[in-house]
Amino acid sequence: MSKRKFAVIGHPIGHTMSPFIHSRLFDLAKTEGEYTVLDVAPEELPVKIKALNELSGYNITIPNKQKIIPFLDRLDKKAELYGSVNTVRNGDVREGFTTDPDGFLKALKASNIPFEGNVVIVGCGGVARTFAYEAVLAKCDLTIAVRPDDVSFQKALADDINEKLGARVNTCLIQDMTGDYDLLVNATPVGMYPNVNNMAVSDKVLSRCANVFDAVYNPLETMLIQKAKANGSAAVGGMAMLVWQAVVAHEIWDGTVYDTADIDQLIEDSAKEQSKRF
Repeated sequence: MSKRKFAVIGHPIGHTMSPFIHSRLFDLAKTEGEYTVLDVAPEELPVKIKALNELSGYNITIPNKQKIIPFLDRLDKKAELYGSVNTVRNGDVREGFTTDPDGFLKALKASNIPFEGNVVIVGCGGVARTFAYEAVLAKCDLTIAVRPDDVSFQKALADDINEKLGARVNTCLIQDMTGDYDLLVNATPVGMYPNVNNMAVSDKVLSRCANVFDAVYNPLETMLIQKAKANGSAAVGGMAMLVWQAVVAHEIWDGTVYDTADIDQLIEDSAKEQSKRF
């Protein structure tokens, strides 16, 4: 029997961690799977889709998460809600999924961080949208905080949530954040390598946050994470989400169940591997 083939597609796609992570997940599950990288621009999808359909499954990254949808037979509920697909399972039916939300939720759960109460999301880009939707679905009291330059995008996100989920969210500027938060979510690139000495919020704001999630995954522990832990808060970074969303893809493809300790080790190993590339 030939080895099953999987891939990640995107454009450009030079420094993806997907092959490292997914190959390790196949090894941990003791299942056969060859995982490669395919540079596919959106305009190439019509001619490349036949080859993609011959794979057992594949992942999708920017800029194809929306562009792939017309080529699929079915979307799961979350992919339909988000209008975005990052995982495809091929078979008699070509089905699209988005594993980013579950990756986020599993990263929180693995770190014993409750997703409830007063949640503030800093930022309003694509990843912030995922966090915001999940916060509303979890019945959290949500605040979206942004820089002055991003107020129009903040309003668009808040309006979108209200329209699709019937929920109103609080909005403010980062500089005006007040009160206590059960969870602070950094959905900005602030603190990412090489600007590792920056934080999206002040020390004063951070001191009032019981738990912290930072979407930045390079470095493994940003200054935000380090200071949160020094304050006694539970905190986890974006590498955990990156690995856990890959885990969810394997659950979709094979129904695999992984040991949390093995995934914790993979998160550390992935961070070390990434540090070699910068």
